[in-house]
Amino acid sequence: MDSADSTQPTTSGLVVGTAEQYRWLHGIVKTVLILNLLDALFTLLWVRWGVAREANLLVESLVNEHAIGFVLVKTALVGMGSWLLWEKRQYPAAVIAIFIAFLAYYWVVLYHLQYAGHVVRQLWG
Repeated sequence: MDSADSTQPTTSGLVVGTAEQYRWLHGIVKTVLILNLLDALFTLLWVRWGVAREANLLVESLVNEHAIGFVLVKTALVGMGSWLLWEKRQYPAAVIAIFIAFLAYYWVVLYHLQYAGHVVRQLWG
């Protein structure tokens, strides 16, 4: 990703963002990438332990048979999507999509952490 600059488009239409807002948004995009990686690692853990299965049928075989491939595909896809949204950050729809991605991964990782707490309580309880 490039730096969080304040480049404004020259086309007409609704645009958003100041340099400060773009710095915050850049941090949110980076957080999405980290949360996505955590989701991938937790998913591998739960699938390998036999307590869950991958819900996305397109990558289910990767999770079960090619862990590294799964992580690479998942991080590449989310990375490319994040890059595309970052490139279009001056448009409100892209900013909204970035926040939706953040919220989705935030809740997914919270769910993983809640389940991890449940597993730890079962092991030590």
